[in-house]
Parts: sequence; structure tokens; C-alpha cells
Amino acid sequence: MPILLYAAVSLAYAGLAWHFWRTRWHGEAAAPLASWERAAILVPLALHGWLLYDVLFLVPELRFGFGYALSAMLWLTALLYAIESLFLPLEAMQALLLALGAVCAPLPALFPGLATPPLAQSFEFRFHTSLAMLAYSMFTMAALHAVLMTLQERRLHSHAMTGPLAGLLSALPPLLSMETLLFRLIAVGFALLTLTLGTGVVYSETLFGKAIPFTHKTVFAIASWLIFAALLAGRWLRGWRGRTALRWTLAGFVSLLLAYVGSRFVLEVILHRPSA
Repeated sequence: MPILLYAAVSLAYAGLAWHFWRTRWHGEAAAPLASWERAAILVPLALHGWLLYDVLFLVPELRFGFGYALSAMLWLTALLYAIESLFLPLEAMQALLLALGAVCAPLPALFPGLATPPLAQSFEFRFHTSLAMLAYSMFTMAALHAVLMTLQERRLHSHAMTGPLAGLLSALPPLLSMETLLFRLIAVGFALLTLTLGTGVVYSETLFGKAIPFTHKTVFAIASWLIFAALLAGRWLRGWRGRTALRWTLAGFVSLLLAYVGSRFVLEVILHRPSA
């Protein structure tokens, strides 16, 4: 376990989070990302990505526990934010995201997980896991947007806000732009979640002999899919927006988090049982 590499990634994220907190969460507007800042973000992202790729596809024995799940989710979220920042002024969100990355990056070293069953070592299962992480990352971004949009809405109604969040909220894009981006993230995440559930059915048929085993993971995953399906339908058919959309987004994200990270935490840390 390359513990020192994970620690280096965590410290790099933490240092960048501190930098963006000092430079972007104060004042009325955030300055655009400088070239050196974009390059600095890519350094821990590249090292973090290599460590996760090694675990998912290069090692002979897959040990993908809840620590790896959270670490992969935050890495993909940070990567997508870095790409997104090329088109939208999201500089003020870097501090929050990088701080979460600093917390989650070293989790694989602290909670390496238990060995998965032999059939779970296949490329098909690793591909299914990668799809799941992509979907969860999109919904992680959507949940972050929902929280920030809730704060933005409260700021508009109160007409004043002081403290460190004032600089963050003043530097964000307009609320309507954030809402458009939120539903774009949800739509992409929903498509990825649908593919994840589809490949999961095929994988489960091979491993367990039945397409949909009745487990906590399956129940919460399907519940999350239904919540996001209802949210997208409500947006398209009835024009859902504002607090209604934000509440459904957060409910779907919590359900999805319980489906994978929560179930793995209980199995591996509390019950000390491997999970697939």
C-alpha cells in the first residue's frame, strides 16, 4: 500500500484548498484561474488517478472497499470540475471540493477493504464498478450544486450574508445558470446510473444466478434511480425547479450513497465481510 503517495496527494489537495480559500472566498468576485493554478490542480489529480487506476485494473486481486469508493468519487468529481471550470466561473468552489478531496484521498490507505470473490476479479465487474463511480461522481457534483444553490437562494432572500461563505456565494454563477448546470449533471448521471444498473443485472446473473438479488445495496440503488427519474420527469413535464428540485436531488444522492458506500462500510468495517 503506497501510504506515502496517498499522504502526498492529501497534503497537495489540502494546500490547494487553503490557497483557494484565502484567494477566492474573500471579496466580491473571484479571479479566474491562473495557468499555474490549473497546472497545480492537475498534479495531485494525476497522481490520485494513477493510484486508483492501479487498484481497479492493474492489481491481480481487486480490493475495492468503501474507502476506494469515496476516494474515486471525489477524484472524478474534482476532475470533472476542473474541466467544467474551463467553461463556467467555478473558481470559488475549488476550495470546498479540494478540501473534500484531501479528506477522501487517503481513505484507501486507512480502509483498504477486503478481498472480493473470485468472479468479481473479472474485467466485466471492474468495468461495472468504473461506471458506478462515474455515476456517483456526477451525482456528487449535483449534490454540491444543490447545497450551494440552497445557500444562494437564502442569500437572495436575506439580501445580506457575512462570513467566509459570503465570498464563495458572490463568486458563483447566477442562480439560473447553476440550475441549468444542475439538471445537466443529473441527466448525465442518470444515464450512467442506468448503465450501471444494467451491467449490474448481467453481472449478478453470472455471479449469483439471479438478475436482481434483494439486498440493501439493490434496494437503495433502485430507489435512487426512481427518485432521479421522477425528478427529470417533473422537470420536463411540470417545470420543477427551485426548492422542489433541490430536495429531490439531495434525497436521491443520499439514497445512492447508502446503496454503495454505506453498505460497504457496514460489511467491511462493522461486520468484517467482503462485498461485491
